[in-house]
Order: sequence, then structure tokens, then C-alpha cells
Amino acid sequence: MKPSLIVHGGAWTIPPQVVDACKSGCRRALEEGWKILQRGGSAADAVESAIVILEDDPVFDAGTGAHLNLDGRVELDAILMNGATLKAGAVAVLRHIKNPIRLARRVMESCDHMMLVGEGAESFAVEQGIALCDPDELVVPRERAAWKHCHTGPHSDVHHVHQGGTVGAVAIDSRGQMFAGTSTGGTCCKRAGRVGDSPLIGCGTYADQEAGGVSCTGWGEAIMKIVMAKTAVDQLRVSGAQAQQVADACIRLLATRTKGTGGLILLDREGNPAVAFNTPNMAWGCIRPDGSIHVSA
Repeated sequence: MKPSLIVHGGAWTIPPQVVDACKSGCRRALEEGWKILQRGGSAADAVESAIVILEDDPVFDAGTGAHLNLDGRVELDAILMNGATLKAGAVAVLRHIKNPIRLARRVMESCDHMMLVGEGAESFAVEQGIALCDPDELVVPRERAAWKHCHTGPHSDVHHVHQGGTVGAVAIDSRGQMFAGTSTGGTCCKRAGRVGDSPLIGCGTYADQEAGGVSCTGWGEAIMKIVMAKTAVDQLRVSGAQAQQVADACIRLLATRTKGTGGLILLDREGNPAVAFNTPNMAWGCIRPDGSIHVSA
């Protein structure tokens, strides 16, 4: 099987001054994941490593640089799913974890449960040898300033130059194993404890290597209504379904049935990539068949 990799940094209105930074982040994530796949490494390692790069890049809404909730805190969610076994590990409402995708993988591989949240998830992290971080390490000046504007008056997107930036990746390795993952800080000024689509199996992420793998981004409450990731994978099962046509159809469904906005990336079972969105921009990138990198924002 020829390896494949696609990543995204969120569907949103990307200001011109950060377009290059978004492209650069996606490129570095692709380079890191592709190095693993090229040397025969696993799709799980490639997806995890690519997402860690994106979580650590403050231009995106995941890990360091994530949006603050109404209480002025970062709360992070993530999921990783195995397309061969349909096992998944999901975590949500994390306040002390620098890279939630790493903890999601530990849940998938070493926990009897599929999803852990809050203090329980962080206790499991400690058991697994994942260090807790100071929550202030995750906060960047841009997000603190936006929160202060909204906290002292009515919330408005005008204060948030950075309106989105959920991140994700889907990979197939040389053995045909497929994994998909997503990581997010959620919506700006969300209520404490809010969980969106990203860590929910079938909503923000789904992988079944008999059909394909998907990572979504956008307005979580709308994406959950149509279970968008699973909907896309189910459509990929149809004989003759083309990856791009499926991606486009899911975004049309999101718009017509929920009036929602967002985007998705996917790989079909043959490794063919597709991306679709109905926001002004989406940061994403993939490896072309000739091994070159393509990025867009």
C-alpha cells in the first residue's frame, strides 16, 4: 500500500496576516508525519506526530494558543481512531495537558473506556506517565486580550482575529493501516465544560479502513447534528463513490440541514485525498502522489 497523509488547521476566516503561518504549520505537520510513513512507520505515529506539531503551533486553536472559555481558561479535546479495529480514544475538558492527542492515544491503547474527561482524564494521564502542565503555559497574549474584550462587554467575533483553528490528520501507512485524529480548543468564550464535535466518534472524527477516514472542523453543534464524519465514511462505502464528491456532499448537507459552517478532510480506502468547506478559508495540506507537499489556506 502506498502511504497517504492529509492534515488540516481549521475552517474559518483566516486573516491575511496569518495565512503564511497557517500554511507553514500545515507544511511542518506534513513533513513530520511523512518522515514516519516513508520509513515504514505506522499511521498512528504519523497522525499523532502531525497533530502534535499543530497543537504546539499557537496560530491554531488546539493545545498552545487555544481559545479561552468564559472563565478565562483553556479546555482542550482530542480523539484518535484506529480504522482497522474501530477502537478510539477520546479526551475532553483538559486544562493541564499540553498535547491532548498523546493522551487520546493512551486512552485508545491502554484504557477500558473510549472517552475520559476533566480530572479523570488528567488522573489517567499521570498514571500513564504524561506530565501535567501549568494551564498558563497554554495561554497566548492574543487569546487573553480577546477574552478580556468579551469579558468586559458583549461577546463578539470582532475581538477574535483568530476565530477557529481546530486541527486534524488522516493517514494510511504501507501496511494499509488507517488512523484519523482531531484536536481542538473549542469555540471562543464557550461555557466551561462545553464539548463540541471534535472528540466525539462519528461526529468530528471517524476511520474505517474498509471505506475511509475523516477529520472535521467548524461549528461543532451543527456537525454533531449530522454526525458528519460517519456520514462521510458511510457515503465512501457506496460503490463508485469519489472522495471529492463525498466531501462536497457532506458540506452541502451541513449547510442545508443545519445552516452550519465547517469543513472536512478525508482519505478514501485507496488513499485518495479530498477536502471541502463552506467557510471563507480552510488551512489544509496533503502529500501528492509524487511525494511533494501541497498546502493551502
